[in-house]
Amino acid sequence: MKRIRIADETLKAASRKRDISLTFREKTEIAKLLEKAGVDYIELPAIYDVKTDTLLVKTVCAVIRKACVVLPVGLSVEEIDLAWSSMKNAAKARLQVCVPVSPVQMEYFCHKKSSAVLEMIGELVAKCASLCNDVEFVAEDATRSEPDFLTAAIDKAVAAGATTVTLCDTAGTMMPDEFANFITTLDMPAGIALGVRCSNAMDMACACTAASVRAGADKIKTAVAGFDAPALSSIAQLFRLRGDSCAVTSGLDHTGLQRTEKQIINFIRHRQEQISRTEENDIFANGVLLTKTDDAATVAKAVKKLGYDLSDDDNAKVFEAFKTVADKKNVSLKELDAIVASAAMQVPPVYRMKSFVSNSGSDIVSTATIAIEKNGTLMQGISMGDGPIDAAFMAIEQIIGVHYELDDFRIRSITEGRDSVGNAIIRLRANGKLYSGNGISTDIVGASIRAYLNALNKIVYEEEKN
Repeated sequence: MKRIRIADETLKAASRKRDISLTFREKTEIAKLLEKAGVDYIELPAIYDVKTDTLLVKTVCAVIRKACVVLPVGLSVEEIDLAWSSMKNAAKARLQVCVPVSPVQMEYFCHKKSSAVLEMIGELVAKCASLCNDVEFVAEDATRSEPDFLTAAIDKAVAAGATTVTLCDTAGTMMPDEFANFITTLDMPAGIALGVRCSNAMDMACACTAASVRAGADKIKTAVAGFDAPALSSIAQLFRLRGDSCAVTSGLDHTGLQRTEKQIINFIRHRQEQISRTEENDIFANGVLLTKTDDAATVAKAVKKLGYDLSDDDNAKVFEAFKTVADKKNVSLKELDAIVASAAMQVPPVYRMKSFVSNSGSDIVSTATIAIEKNGTLMQGISMGDGPIDAAFMAIEQIIGVHYELDDFRIRSITEGRDSVGNAIIRLRANGKLYSGNGISTDIVGASIRAYLNALNKIVYEEEKN
Protein backbone atom coordinates (compact mmCIF):
# COMPACT_ATOMS: atom_id res chain seq x y z
CA MET A 1 0.00 0.00 0.00
CA LYS A 2 1.35 3.41 -0.96
CA ARG A 3 1.05 6.11 1.72
CA ILE A 4 -0.31 9.37 0.28
CA ARG A 5 0.63 12.47 2.27
CA ILE A 6 -2.08 15.06 3.01
CA ALA A 7 -1.20 18.77 3.07
CA ASP A 8 -4.07 20.89 4.37
CA GLU A 9 -4.23 24.59 3.43
CA THR A 10 -7.33 25.66 5.39
CA LEU A 11 -5.48 28.37 7.32
CA LYS A 12 -3.77 29.64 4.18
CA ALA A 13 -7.07 29.72 2.26
CA ALA A 14 -8.92 31.43 5.12
CA SER A 15 -6.36 34.23 5.22
CA ARG A 16 -7.33 35.22 1.65
CA LYS A 17 -11.03 35.76 2.46
CA ARG A 18 -12.08 39.11 3.91
CA ASP A 19 -15.31 37.71 5.35
CA ILE A 20 -13.50 35.33 7.73
CA SER A 21 -10.67 37.20 9.53
CA LEU A 22 -9.98 34.51 12.13
CA THR A 23 -8.59 35.55 15.49
CA PHE A 24 -5.15 34.50 16.72
CA ARG A 25 -6.70 31.97 19.10
CA GLU A 26 -8.98 30.47 16.42
CA LYS A 27 -6.07 29.97 14.03
CA THR A 28 -4.10 28.14 16.72
CA GLU A 29 -7.07 25.94 17.61
CA ILE A 30 -7.68 25.08 13.95
CA ALA A 31 -4.03 24.04 13.56
CA LYS A 32 -4.39 21.67 16.54
CA LEU A 33 -7.63 20.24 15.12
CA LEU A 34 -5.97 19.60 11.74
CA GLU A 35 -3.18 17.71 13.46
CA LYS A 36 -5.80 15.72 15.36
CA ALA A 37 -7.46 14.87 12.02
CA GLY A 38 -4.23 13.21 10.91
CA VAL A 39 -3.03 15.53 8.15
CA ASP A 40 0.70 15.30 7.43
CA TYR A 41 1.30 18.99 6.62
CA ILE A 42 -0.36 22.14 7.96
CA GLU A 43 0.12 25.06 5.59
CA LEU A 44 0.20 28.56 7.09
CA PRO A 45 -0.26 31.86 5.24
CA ALA A 46 2.86 33.81 4.31
CA ILE A 47 4.19 36.45 6.70
CA TYR A 48 2.96 39.97 5.95
CA ASP A 49 2.74 41.66 9.35
CA VAL A 50 6.12 40.87 10.90
CA LYS A 51 5.05 41.25 14.53
CA THR A 52 1.75 39.39 14.53
CA ASP A 53 2.32 36.80 11.79
CA THR A 54 5.69 35.64 13.14
CA LEU A 55 4.14 35.21 16.58
CA LEU A 56 1.38 33.06 15.06
CA VAL A 57 3.96 30.91 13.27
CA LYS A 58 6.03 30.49 16.44
CA THR A 59 2.94 29.58 18.47
CA VAL A 60 1.70 27.02 15.94
CA CYS A 61 5.19 25.52 15.70
CA ALA A 62 5.26 25.20 19.50
CA VAL A 63 1.95 23.31 19.75
CA ILE A 64 2.18 21.08 16.65
CA ARG A 65 4.31 18.00 17.33
CA LYS A 66 3.33 15.32 14.77
CA ALA A 67 2.38 17.23 11.62
CA CYS A 68 4.88 19.27 9.60
CA VAL A 69 4.35 23.04 9.58
CA VAL A 70 4.66 24.56 6.09
CA LEU A 71 5.37 28.25 5.48
CA PRO A 72 5.55 30.08 2.12
CA VAL A 73 8.65 32.26 1.89
CA GLY A 74 7.94 35.02 -0.64
CA LEU A 75 10.19 35.97 -3.54
CA SER A 76 13.20 37.47 -1.76
CA VAL A 77 16.10 36.21 0.34
CA GLU A 78 15.07 38.56 3.17
CA GLU A 79 11.61 37.00 3.31
CA ILE A 80 13.18 33.54 3.48
CA ASP A 81 15.33 34.53 6.46
CA LEU A 82 12.29 35.98 8.22
CA ALA A 83 10.20 32.87 7.57
CA TRP A 84 12.90 30.52 8.80
CA SER A 85 13.63 32.55 11.95
CA SER A 86 9.97 32.23 12.94
CA MET A 87 9.69 28.46 12.40
CA LYS A 88 13.18 27.04 12.99
CA ASN A 89 12.14 25.57 16.35
CA ALA A 90 9.29 23.52 14.89
CA ALA A 91 9.39 19.76 15.46
CA LYS A 92 8.91 19.38 11.69
CA ALA A 93 9.31 22.34 9.33
CA ARG A 94 9.05 22.86 5.58
CA LEU A 95 9.84 25.99 3.60
CA GLN A 96 7.67 26.48 0.52
CA VAL A 97 8.72 28.36 -2.62
CA CYS A 98 5.68 29.28 -4.72
CA VAL A 99 6.40 30.62 -8.22
CA PRO A 100 4.02 31.00 -11.20
CA VAL A 101 5.24 29.13 -14.29
CA SER A 102 2.69 30.11 -16.97
CA PRO A 103 3.73 32.97 -19.30
CA VAL A 104 0.86 35.25 -18.26
CA GLN A 105 1.31 34.83 -14.52
CA MET A 106 5.10 35.09 -14.67
CA GLU A 107 4.74 38.46 -16.38
CA TYR A 108 1.95 39.66 -14.09
CA PHE A 109 3.25 38.52 -10.71
CA CYS A 110 7.02 38.35 -11.20
CA HIS A 111 7.48 41.02 -13.88
CA LYS A 112 10.23 38.82 -15.31
CA LYS A 113 10.94 36.89 -18.47
CA SER A 114 11.16 33.11 -18.36
CA SER A 115 14.98 32.97 -18.15
CA ALA A 116 14.99 35.36 -15.18
CA VAL A 117 12.24 33.34 -13.46
CA LEU A 118 14.36 30.17 -13.81
CA GLU A 119 17.29 31.89 -12.13
CA MET A 120 15.02 33.18 -9.37
CA ILE A 121 13.67 29.68 -8.73
CA GLY A 122 17.19 28.33 -8.34
CA GLU A 123 18.26 31.12 -5.98
CA LEU A 124 15.17 30.92 -3.76
CA VAL A 125 15.20 27.13 -3.46
CA ALA A 126 18.96 27.05 -2.81
CA LYS A 127 18.59 29.62 -0.04
CA CYS A 128 15.77 27.60 1.56
CA ALA A 129 17.76 24.37 1.27
CA SER A 130 20.70 25.99 3.07
CA LEU A 131 18.41 26.54 6.08
CA CYS A 132 15.94 23.64 6.03
CA ASN A 133 16.25 20.04 4.85
CA ASP A 134 12.65 19.97 3.61
CA VAL A 135 11.89 22.39 0.75
CA GLU A 136 8.81 22.33 -1.48
CA PHE A 137 8.74 23.98 -4.90
CA VAL A 138 5.17 24.84 -5.93
CA ALA A 139 4.69 25.41 -9.65
CA GLU A 140 1.60 27.61 -9.73
CA ASP A 141 -0.59 27.53 -12.83
CA ALA A 142 1.48 24.57 -14.05
CA THR A 143 -1.25 23.20 -16.33
CA ARG A 144 -1.09 26.37 -18.46
CA SER A 145 2.69 26.50 -18.66
CA GLU A 146 4.83 25.67 -21.67
CA PRO A 147 6.00 22.03 -21.29
CA ASP A 148 9.68 22.72 -21.91
CA PHE A 149 9.73 25.60 -19.43
CA LEU A 150 7.91 23.56 -16.76
CA THR A 151 10.47 20.77 -17.12
CA ALA A 152 13.31 23.29 -16.86
CA ALA A 153 11.74 24.87 -13.77
CA ILE A 154 11.38 21.51 -12.04
CA ASP A 155 14.95 20.53 -12.89
CA LYS A 156 16.20 23.88 -11.60
CA ALA A 157 14.33 23.52 -8.31
CA VAL A 158 15.48 19.94 -7.77
CA ALA A 159 19.09 20.79 -8.58
CA ALA A 160 18.92 23.61 -6.02
CA GLY A 161 17.67 21.30 -3.27
CA ALA A 162 13.87 20.91 -3.51
CA THR A 163 12.65 17.64 -2.00
CA THR A 164 9.02 17.97 -3.16
CA VAL A 165 7.60 19.43 -6.38
CA THR A 166 3.91 20.38 -6.39
CA LEU A 167 2.02 21.04 -9.64
CA CYS A 168 -1.06 23.25 -9.53
CA ASP A 169 -4.10 23.32 -11.79
CA THR A 170 -4.76 26.89 -10.66
CA ALA A 171 -7.43 27.58 -13.28
CA GLY A 172 -9.24 24.34 -12.44
CA THR A 173 -10.26 23.72 -16.05
CA MET A 174 -8.79 20.26 -16.60
CA MET A 175 -10.94 17.13 -16.61
CA PRO A 176 -9.75 14.22 -14.41
CA ASP A 177 -8.37 12.20 -17.33
CA GLU A 178 -6.60 15.28 -18.72
CA PHE A 179 -4.98 16.02 -15.40
CA ALA A 180 -3.90 12.40 -14.98
CA ASN A 181 -2.34 12.49 -18.46
CA PHE A 182 -0.61 15.77 -17.58
CA ILE A 183 0.97 14.04 -14.56
CA THR A 184 2.07 10.88 -16.40
CA THR A 185 3.72 12.75 -19.29
CA LEU A 186 6.07 14.60 -16.94
CA ASP A 187 9.52 13.16 -16.46
CA MET A 188 9.96 13.70 -12.72
CA PRO A 189 13.49 13.32 -11.28
CA ALA A 190 14.03 10.16 -9.23
CA GLY A 191 13.60 10.43 -5.48
CA ILE A 192 11.49 13.60 -5.61
CA ALA A 193 8.00 13.55 -4.10
CA LEU A 194 5.29 14.72 -6.50
CA GLY A 195 2.47 16.83 -5.06
CA VAL A 196 -0.69 18.16 -6.72
CA ARG A 197 -3.08 21.00 -5.99
CA CYS A 198 -6.39 21.08 -7.87
CA SER A 199 -8.76 24.05 -8.01
CA ASN A 200 -12.48 23.43 -7.52
CA ALA A 201 -13.59 25.90 -10.20
CA MET A 202 -15.71 23.20 -11.90
CA ASP A 203 -16.53 21.26 -8.69
CA MET A 204 -14.13 18.54 -9.85
CA ALA A 205 -11.16 19.09 -7.53
CA CYS A 206 -11.71 15.81 -5.71
CA ALA A 207 -12.09 13.84 -8.97
CA CYS A 208 -8.96 15.39 -10.47
CA THR A 209 -7.03 14.72 -7.27
CA ALA A 210 -8.16 11.08 -7.28
CA ALA A 211 -7.03 10.76 -10.90
CA SER A 212 -3.63 12.23 -10.03
CA VAL A 213 -3.17 9.71 -7.22
CA ARG A 214 -3.76 6.85 -9.65
CA ALA A 215 -1.30 8.56 -12.01
CA GLY A 216 1.45 8.52 -9.37
CA ALA A 217 1.07 11.61 -7.15
CA ASP A 218 2.62 11.23 -3.69
CA LYS A 219 1.08 14.25 -1.93
CA ILE A 220 -2.25 16.07 -2.29
CA LYS A 221 -3.50 19.39 -0.99
CA THR A 222 -6.86 19.75 0.74
CA ALA A 223 -8.90 22.20 2.83
CA VAL A 224 -12.07 21.93 4.85
CA ALA A 225 -15.30 22.17 2.85
CA GLY A 226 -16.06 25.57 1.35
CA PHE A 227 -12.64 26.56 0.02
CA ASP A 228 -11.25 26.29 -3.52
CA ALA A 229 -9.57 22.93 -2.94
CA PRO A 230 -10.55 19.27 -2.52
CA ALA A 231 -12.59 19.00 0.68
CA LEU A 232 -10.75 17.17 3.45
CA SER A 233 -13.82 15.06 4.25
CA SER A 234 -14.26 14.08 0.58
CA ILE A 235 -10.63 12.98 0.31
CA ALA A 236 -11.00 10.97 3.52
CA GLN A 237 -14.09 9.27 2.07
CA LEU A 238 -12.15 8.50 -1.10
CA PHE A 239 -9.44 6.69 0.86
CA ARG A 240 -11.99 4.89 3.01
CA LEU A 241 -14.06 3.56 0.11
CA ARG A 242 -11.46 3.05 -2.63
CA GLY A 243 -8.11 3.02 -0.84
CA ASP A 244 -7.75 -0.76 -0.91
CA SER A 245 -8.70 -1.12 -4.58
CA CYS A 246 -6.26 1.64 -5.55
CA ALA A 247 -3.57 0.29 -3.19
CA VAL A 248 -3.23 3.63 -1.37
CA THR A 249 -3.72 4.76 2.22
CA SER A 250 -3.36 7.90 4.30
CA GLY A 251 -2.85 8.92 7.92
CA LEU A 252 -6.29 10.53 8.26
CA ASP A 253 -8.38 9.67 11.31
CA HIS A 254 -11.50 8.40 9.56
CA THR A 255 -13.35 7.77 12.83
CA GLY A 256 -13.12 11.25 14.29
CA LEU A 257 -12.57 13.30 11.13
CA GLN A 258 -16.19 14.29 10.61
CA ARG A 259 -16.47 15.69 14.12
CA THR A 260 -13.09 17.44 13.87
CA GLU A 261 -13.89 19.04 10.52
CA LYS A 262 -17.25 20.20 11.89
CA GLN A 263 -15.43 21.99 14.72
CA ILE A 264 -13.16 23.76 12.23
CA ILE A 265 -16.09 24.78 10.04
CA ASN A 266 -17.93 26.10 13.11
CA PHE A 267 -14.95 28.36 13.91
CA ILE A 268 -15.07 29.75 10.36
CA ARG A 269 -18.84 30.14 10.19
CA HIS A 270 -18.94 31.85 13.59
CA ARG A 271 -16.43 34.43 12.37
CA GLN A 272 -18.32 34.91 9.08
CA GLU A 273 -21.60 35.40 10.94
CA GLN A 274 -20.03 37.98 13.23
CA ILE A 275 -18.70 39.97 10.29
CA SER A 276 -21.96 39.58 8.38
CA ARG A 277 -24.01 40.89 11.32
CA THR A 278 -21.66 43.85 11.55
CA GLU A 279 -21.98 44.72 7.88
CA GLU A 280 -25.79 44.53 7.93
CA ASN A 281 -25.83 47.96 9.52
CA ASP A 282 -25.08 50.76 7.10
CA ILE A 283 -22.53 52.45 9.36
CA PHE A 284 -20.39 49.34 9.09
CA ALA A 285 -20.60 49.10 5.30
CA ASN A 286 -17.60 49.15 2.95
CA GLY A 287 -15.10 48.62 5.78
CA VAL A 288 -15.64 52.20 7.13
CA LEU A 289 -17.31 52.58 10.47
CA LEU A 290 -17.41 56.27 11.27
CA THR A 291 -16.16 59.63 9.96
CA LYS A 292 -15.47 62.99 11.57
CA THR A 293 -18.99 64.16 10.66
CA ASP A 294 -20.61 61.59 12.98
CA ASP A 295 -21.92 62.84 16.30
CA ALA A 296 -21.65 61.44 19.83
CA ALA A 297 -24.95 59.55 19.56
CA THR A 298 -23.81 57.71 16.42
CA VAL A 299 -20.49 56.78 18.03
CA ALA A 300 -22.29 55.54 21.17
CA LYS A 301 -24.59 53.45 18.97
CA ALA A 302 -21.59 51.89 17.25
CA VAL A 303 -19.93 51.15 20.61
CA LYS A 304 -23.15 49.43 21.70
CA LYS A 305 -23.08 47.25 18.59
CA LEU A 306 -19.55 46.17 19.49
CA GLY A 307 -21.04 44.63 22.62
CA TYR A 308 -20.08 47.24 25.22
CA ASP A 309 -22.48 48.71 27.77
CA LEU A 310 -20.74 51.97 28.74
CA SER A 311 -21.81 54.74 31.07
CA ASP A 312 -22.56 58.21 29.75
CA ASP A 313 -19.21 59.39 31.13
CA ASP A 314 -17.29 56.62 29.35
CA ASN A 315 -19.18 57.23 26.10
CA ALA A 316 -18.12 60.86 26.33
CA LYS A 317 -14.47 59.85 26.81
CA VAL A 318 -14.66 57.49 23.84
CA PHE A 319 -16.18 60.25 21.68
CA GLU A 320 -13.39 62.66 22.59
CA ALA A 321 -10.74 60.07 21.71
CA PHE A 322 -12.66 59.20 18.55
CA LYS A 323 -12.63 62.84 17.34
CA THR A 324 -8.83 62.94 17.61
CA VAL A 325 -8.52 59.95 15.28
CA ALA A 326 -11.42 60.90 12.99
CA ASP A 327 -9.88 64.31 12.26
CA LYS A 328 -7.13 62.46 10.41
CA LYS A 329 -8.91 59.41 8.93
CA ASN A 330 -12.09 57.35 8.83
CA VAL A 331 -12.40 55.05 11.85
CA SER A 332 -12.78 51.31 11.27
CA LEU A 333 -14.50 48.81 13.53
CA LYS A 334 -11.22 47.47 14.93
CA GLU A 335 -9.95 51.00 15.54
CA LEU A 336 -13.08 51.93 17.48
CA ASP A 337 -12.61 48.78 19.57
CA ALA A 338 -9.05 49.93 20.35
CA ILE A 339 -10.35 53.39 21.28
CA VAL A 340 -12.83 51.86 23.71
CA ALA A 341 -10.03 49.76 25.23
CA SER A 342 -7.79 52.78 25.76
CA ALA A 343 -10.35 55.44 26.70
CA ALA A 344 -13.29 53.81 28.49
CA MET A 345 -13.35 52.80 32.14
CA GLN A 346 -9.83 53.90 32.93
CA VAL A 347 -9.60 52.91 36.59
CA PRO A 348 -6.92 52.91 39.32
CA PRO A 349 -4.84 49.77 38.68
CA VAL A 350 -5.31 47.14 41.38
CA TYR A 351 -2.98 44.76 39.56
CA ARG A 352 0.39 45.89 38.13
CA MET A 353 2.86 43.74 36.21
CA LYS A 354 6.32 43.70 37.79
CA SER A 355 8.07 41.16 35.55
CA PHE A 356 7.54 38.16 33.31
CA VAL A 357 9.59 35.37 31.72
CA SER A 358 8.25 33.18 28.89
CA ASN A 359 9.87 30.13 27.30
CA SER A 360 8.85 28.17 24.20
CA GLY A 361 10.48 25.94 21.62
CA SER A 362 10.17 22.75 19.62
CA ASP A 363 11.39 20.48 22.43
CA ILE A 364 9.68 22.12 25.42
CA VAL A 365 6.16 23.00 26.47
CA SER A 366 5.59 26.76 26.54
CA THR A 367 5.77 28.20 30.06
CA ALA A 368 5.31 31.63 31.61
CA THR A 369 6.39 33.01 34.99
CA ILE A 370 4.67 36.25 35.93
CA ALA A 371 5.10 38.52 38.96
CA ILE A 372 2.16 40.84 39.68
CA GLU A 373 1.74 43.42 42.41
CA LYS A 374 -1.68 43.83 44.04
CA ASN A 375 -2.03 46.73 46.44
CA GLY A 376 1.65 46.52 47.33
CA THR A 377 1.72 42.71 47.68
CA LEU A 378 3.87 40.80 45.19
CA MET A 379 2.35 37.56 43.84
CA GLN A 380 3.80 35.09 41.37
CA GLY A 381 2.29 32.52 39.02
CA ILE A 382 3.84 29.81 36.85
CA SER A 383 1.91 27.95 34.18
CA MET A 384 2.20 25.95 30.97
CA GLY A 385 0.12 26.56 27.86
CA ASP A 386 -0.28 26.23 24.11
CA GLY A 387 2.23 28.93 23.23
CA PRO A 388 3.74 31.74 25.33
CA ILE A 389 0.63 33.96 25.38
CA ASP A 390 -1.71 31.17 26.44
CA ALA A 391 0.78 30.23 29.18
CA ALA A 392 0.94 33.87 30.33
CA PHE A 393 -2.85 34.20 30.56
CA MET A 394 -3.09 30.95 32.52
CA ALA A 395 -0.36 32.16 34.91
CA ILE A 396 -2.40 35.32 35.57
CA GLU A 397 -5.52 33.23 36.23
CA GLN A 398 -3.48 31.10 38.62
CA ILE A 399 -2.55 34.24 40.57
CA ILE A 400 -6.04 35.75 40.75
CA GLY A 401 -7.85 32.43 41.15
CA VAL A 402 -10.51 33.27 38.55
CA HIS A 403 -11.05 32.19 34.94
CA TYR A 404 -12.68 34.74 32.62
CA GLU A 405 -14.10 33.97 29.20
CA LEU A 406 -11.82 35.27 26.45
CA ASP A 407 -14.20 36.90 23.97
CA ASP A 408 -11.56 38.22 21.58
CA PHE A 409 -7.81 38.77 21.33
CA ARG A 410 -5.94 40.66 18.63
CA ILE A 411 -2.37 41.81 18.15
CA ARG A 412 -0.88 44.16 15.56
CA SER A 413 2.22 46.25 14.89
CA ILE A 414 1.83 50.01 15.29
CA THR A 415 5.37 50.89 14.19
CA GLU A 416 7.71 49.35 11.62
CA GLY A 417 11.13 47.71 11.83
CA ARG A 418 12.71 44.95 13.90
CA ASP A 419 12.09 46.90 17.13
CA SER A 420 8.49 47.68 16.22
CA VAL A 421 5.94 48.31 18.95
CA GLY A 422 3.13 45.79 19.32
CA ASN A 423 -0.42 46.64 20.39
CA ALA A 424 -2.64 43.96 21.97
CA ILE A 425 -6.41 44.28 22.43
CA ILE A 426 -8.23 41.79 24.62
CA ARG A 427 -11.91 41.42 25.48
CA LEU A 428 -12.87 39.52 28.64
CA ARG A 429 -16.44 38.64 29.57
CA ALA A 430 -17.43 38.76 33.24
CA ASN A 431 -20.99 38.45 34.55
CA GLY A 432 -22.30 38.80 31.00
CA LYS A 433 -20.52 42.10 30.37
CA LEU A 434 -17.56 42.86 28.09
CA TYR A 435 -14.40 44.52 29.38
CA SER A 436 -11.65 45.49 26.97
CA GLY A 437 -7.98 45.98 27.72
CA ASN A 438 -5.18 47.59 25.76
CA GLY A 439 -1.45 46.84 26.04
CA ILE A 440 1.58 48.24 24.22
CA SER A 441 5.15 46.92 24.26
CA THR A 442 8.06 46.09 21.96
CA ASP A 443 7.55 42.52 23.20
CA ILE A 444 4.24 41.09 21.97
CA VAL A 445 3.91 38.78 25.00
CA GLY A 446 4.42 41.76 27.30
CA ALA A 447 1.80 43.74 25.37
CA SER A 448 -0.65 40.85 25.75
CA ILE A 449 -0.07 40.62 29.51
CA ARG A 450 -0.59 44.36 29.92
CA ALA A 451 -3.81 44.19 27.91
CA TYR A 452 -5.11 41.36 30.10
CA LEU A 453 -4.30 43.24 33.30
CA ASN A 454 -5.88 46.41 31.90
CA ALA A 455 -9.16 44.54 31.32
CA LEU A 456 -8.85 42.73 34.66
CA ASN A 457 -8.50 46.01 36.57
CA LYS A 458 -11.75 47.21 35.01
CA ILE A 459 -13.53 44.04 36.10
CA VAL A 460 -12.21 44.30 39.66
CA TYR A 461 -13.15 47.99 39.87
CA GLU A 462 -16.70 47.28 38.69
CA GLU A 463 -17.12 44.37 41.12
CA GLU A 464 -15.84 46.36 44.09
CA LYS A 465 -18.06 49.31 43.18
CA ASN A 466 -21.10 47.08 43.23
